[in-house]
Amino acid sequence: MKMAAPTASKAASLGCNNKPTFPELDFRSGARVEELNKLIQEFTKHDQREYDDQRALEIHTAKDFIFSMLGMVQKLDQKLPVANEYLLLSGGVREGVVDLDLDELNVYARGTDYDMDFTLLVPALKLHDRNQPVTLDMRHSALCHSWLSLRLFDEGTISKWKDCCTIVDHINGATNYFFSPTKVADWFYDSISIVLSEIQKKPQRGMPKVEKVEKNGTIISIILGVGSSRMLYDIVPVVSFKGWPAVAQSWLMENHFWDGKITEEEVISGFYLVPACSFKGKKDNEWRLSFARSEVQLKKCISSSLMQAYQACKAIIIKLLSRPKAISPYHLRSMMLWACDRLPANYLAQEDYAAHFLLGLIDDLQHCLVNKMCPNYFIPQCNMLEHLSEETVMLHARKLSSVRSDPAEHLRTAIEHVKAANRLTLELQRRGSTTSIPSPQSDGGDPSQPDDRLAKKTAAACD
Repeated sequence: MKMAAPTASKAASLGCNNKPTFPELDFRSGARVEELNKLIQEFTKHDQREYDDQRALEIHTAKDFIFSMLGMVQKLDQKLPVANEYLLLSGGVREGVVDLDLDELNVYARGTDYDMDFTLLVPALKLHDRNQPVTLDMRHSALCHSWLSLRLFDEGTISKWKDCCTIVDHINGATNYFFSPTKVADWFYDSISIVLSEIQKKPQRGMPKVEKVEKNGTIISIILGVGSSRMLYDIVPVVSFKGWPAVAQSWLMENHFWDGKITEEEVISGFYLVPACSFKGKKDNEWRLSFARSEVQLKKCISSSLMQAYQACKAIIIKLLSRPKAISPYHLRSMMLWACDRLPANYLAQEDYAAHFLLGLIDDLQHCLVNKMCPNYFIPQCNMLEHLSEETVMLHARKLSSVRSDPAEHLRTAIEHVKAANRLTLELQRRGSTTSIPSPQSDGGDPSQPDDRLAKKTAAACD
């Protein structure tokens, strides 16, 4: 007598379910999620170099040199505030640490031109005595941009900065001075050049070698040779405000991923105007709002796996979308912040989800391009892609489509690039090509003078 075959449910209960288990795959590309996670980990390992004591000393020496140089710039004509507060960010402007336009910047490559890069925001003016929301003059500007009238400042400040302003005469005979980002950048570059020239007349043993000083649009880029390292400093003249801009007040009313993790006071402690204008704005007058100080705080609330995916994605798009310059790494950073608001915190905290996050960031970026819409995180009514042509956004969207079809191959390429940069750095270190040459003492003068000590009060943060 034949036995009846067990039903599927009985077979399963008896342990007879022989259905094969498949590895987790990405539906679009067919890539194995486990492999993508391993590639992201490998990229992170090579991209985040460990610093020994010697490298840490070189970083500190370069920072002291730059701060000392700025103290000497302040003494030239007393324009810069005596007690200044700089914001030091890990990563150059080209890495998207600040919302600046990249099309005016010369191309520098890690390994070839430098080993480590930093961005330093240097306040030319400070408005730190107001607690109420700061109202800016946006009548002449696109969203996220503003002109800055020196009427907000005292007569002494107006007198010092008059030559870095554009002048508008009113019918009633009054004169209004508008702080000009281009004129400030020109003055800043000239002043830094004078100071560096003076420095080289009085050599001091064992201090950094100035290998390059260039003005890139409104940014001054300095490459220093310190011991066996080359450090790129992108120095940005800014206007610093305490408090929060009125145009971004509504953002504070919404729920955000950082709620309960850091205080609102930490997030809204201040903002900047950086020297960049909108697509149709007047370059000589228009500044861009920057929330770099807030972004440093928000980064503390982002999971390590999402940050790893972001860094890997950034490495891919910097190479792929470099021409024409329409997409900045800052756009990707904004999308990551929006994703943090949109998705549950426990999902984003998954340590083995970096591959999912990478694919999601690529999808988000492609969606933004196709729809020509990327809202500023802090001022959502400002669309950062509004000025792009249909042709440009579709060109970049098609390029991203190729990444999405084979993310593993593009990750391998990014890994090879970062390994090649590291090999170049090691080779130069072995040759000892960046030998120290004379430069100034750390303070450029008597270390007991209070001016320099006050000028060194810095809000330093690794981005």
